Amino acid sequence: MSLSPNNLELLARARGDLRMGVPVVLSGGGRTAIAAAAETIDAARLARLRVMGGALLLAITAWRAETLKARAYDGDLARISLPGDVGLAWIQAVADPVDDLSQPMKGPLKTLRAGDAGLARAALALAKSARLLPAALILEIENGQALAAAEALTYLDLEALGGAFDAAPVLQPVVSARLPLAVSEAGRLHVFRPESGGEEHYAVEIGAPSRKAPVLTRLHSACFTGDLLGSLKCDCGPQLHAALAQMGAEGAGVLLYLSQEGRGIGLANKMRAYALQDQGFDTVEANHRLGFEDDERDFRIGAAILKEMGFSSVRLMTNNPAKLRMMQACGITVTERVPLKAGETRHNADYLATKAKKSGHLL
Repeated sequence: MSLSPNNLELLARARGDLRMGVPVVLSGGGRTAIAAAAETIDAARLARLRVMGGALLLAITAWRAETLKARAYDGDLARISLPGDVGLAWIQAVADPVDDLSQPMKGPLKTLRAGDAGLARAALALAKSARLLPAALILEIENGQALAAAEALTYLDLEALGGAFDAAPVLQPVVSARLPLAVSEAGRLHVFRPESGGEEHYAVEIGAPSRKAPVLTRLHSACFTGDLLGSLKCDCGPQLHAALAQMGAEGAGVLLYLSQEGRGIGLANKMRAYALQDQGFDTVEANHRLGFEDDERDFRIGAAILKEMGFSSVRLMTNNPAKLRMMQACGITVTERVPLKAGETRHNADYLATKAKKSGHLL
């Protein structure tokens, strides 16, 4: 038995490397490339990439390309040819929209229409999963495995990884313990850890709900600003407490607290979206300008936790039809949608209106 990391462990290592500004080597389709996150790479490593020869590219998502008026010939992404005279500040300005309105002229941007975009697509997926801005520097190289070994870089064979980027998460129960709560003294907290090395997720069980009947359930995505700080920009905190209160009143329920801050883009990117909202963009427009989809969350995590706990049917507390569809698609029967309306303020009225108009929430 080897002590070497398996594919999932290498993927987790690669995410950590990108977050620290360390490039990784990607291999697939008979090609290899060095990939680095535009957000975290430093000037010294950028200079090293420049002297290695080859065409240095900056990959961005189609949403970010649309904002920058760059052609996304690859459909879901654009590969920008990096001008030889631009530095780190230019790269990060293309990646981060914070100064788009004050400094709109970043082009003209020349994007590639020929060649395979598979390695660029993998680099963007990796950056997203690391909760970084979806922008990556790509330099195709020869003998990528040898370079990775010489420079002690993480090497990812995309064909060996298969569908690991998109695979349903495998969760392991870590521990559960009694946790008396204000809404119910019969509370219990369960902790689940993904095999992929990602963030832990939690289930709060109220009472002793039957595994043979639909359980009152809430899928709640972590919201540091709303749940903990009482932010008025969203309705998350009031929804969390209203859901727990209803479970306490009924004597049974399960609240899944999923570590998917900011609709799955992470707290730092959520704050970037807030800064864009201060410039006049709504929540969906802000996500798109950053290069993200409207919603990057993975509700399969909630279904996996419910199954691990022995539940197969739920009364789902939600205003989001996407959660209903995902639960059903993952084999969890939804017998009832239980509306959850709480926390509307003058500060979040536009946010809630956008959720209803653009994301289909039933408000």
